Amino acid sequence: MGTGQEVIDLFCGWPNPALLPTSALSDAFNTVMADPSIHTPALMYGPDEGYRPLREHIAQWLTSYYKPKDSIPFSRICITGGASQNLACILQVFSDPIYTRNVWMVAPTYHLACRIFDDAGFAGRLRAVPQGKTGLDLAYLRRELVAVEEDVRAGVQPLKPERPWGKLYKHVLYATPTFSNPSTLTMSLGDRENLVRLAREFDILIITDDVYDFLQWPSNPKMPLNRETDALLPRLIDVDRYLDGGPTNTCGNVVSNGSFSKLIGPGIRTGWAEGTDDFAYGLSQTGCQRSGGSPSQFSSAMVDQLFPQGILQTYIDEVLRPAYASRYHRIMSAIEEHLLPLGVTLPFTGPSVAGGYFIWVALPGSLRASDLAPVALQEHYVKVAAGELFQVQRDPAVSNNEFGSYVRLCFAWEQEENLLEGVRRLGGAIRQMTTMSESGS
Repeated sequence: MGTGQEVIDLFCGWPNPALLPTSALSDAFNTVMADPSIHTPALMYGPDEGYRPLREHIAQWLTSYYKPKDSIPFSRICITGGASQNLACILQVFSDPIYTRNVWMVAPTYHLACRIFDDAGFAGRLRAVPQGKTGLDLAYLRRELVAVEEDVRAGVQPLKPERPWGKLYKHVLYATPTFSNPSTLTMSLGDRENLVRLAREFDILIITDDVYDFLQWPSNPKMPLNRETDALLPRLIDVDRYLDGGPTNTCGNVVSNGSFSKLIGPGIRTGWAEGTDDFAYGLSQTGCQRSGGSPSQFSSAMVDQLFPQGILQTYIDEVLRPAYASRYHRIMSAIEEHLLPLGVTLPFTGPSVAGGYFIWVALPGSLRASDLAPVALQEHYVKVAAGELFQVQRDPAVSNNEFGSYVRLCFAWEQEENLLEGVRRLGGAIRQMTTMSESGS
């Protein structure tokens, strides 16, 4: 790659540094350090379940946004070291590499989760659950679950010892139900309800990464962005809490994995999990959590300062949502101008509400993303994520090139003024590759 032209990065799924609430965090740090009653316990080992003031504030905040039938008590909340760290902890307590049959991943999937499942002993047992514009293929999932159960030998014993605070599930299912990474799809309420029913029938723990839920705006640029908004749909954890009379076991069948990474900054390494009281307690008994208490004790004390005066929600409504909406509409306008005329399509657009960080685009003809991406980077100075990256790794039931004709574009990281130029450059790469293909070179 030559020099003199800066690469425009539409691959990186991070928040742009200009969108981090640094001033609010600075004030929070000063508040914590100025008060010994706050900073002394904050700098010590924390309770297993996490910093209680933050648990209480998160419960109130989630109640206000999701509006479940009943308030969320803080006993349903366990503080974590972020969604990725917590995914590993969930597997430590609630899965077993022998007893748990498979990990099912709604596909296309968040690619970095695959390594976490591999580390938990499920390498080679990750299975894709197809999702498209019409929703989840729950009929396929049911058939595959039945087949797996028929193959499981009777009396299989878990590797892990019995522990009174945990439950081992026969299956695990991983999903990002709202504004998913990479497809941007949002799971319908009907699919959420039917998935919970399936989970209860087959003893599945559904782990949902609910990390983009607060970042939503009208997909139509002419529609006003309301300052305040409610959640698009009930979370799967809310569905499990109430559907058909509520959970069928004390740990339930869903855990909501939340994180401040997309709202405050990934480096804060603080998140939360919501489940039943028993699930939240069981999660807090993960060995690494008990060893040092809450993994983010000091960060939790800082983050907690953003709640009493509504600082965090105000920042989301007045800074983050308007900024991401502007970025979204700018990149969509660029796609319409520079990519759609080339035969690129947007397979999953159409809902009145958009959100998250990403756009999922389908390439024209037989063009493969794995061929396009290096040309786009090396010759056109734009970096994109090839669709193959987001397939469920080593699933024997799917093709290795299942998502080979797709590209993920992120509008969160790059400077907003560069989004149009980045898409224009990608169009140049597509045009070049298409011309080469047609000429047979």
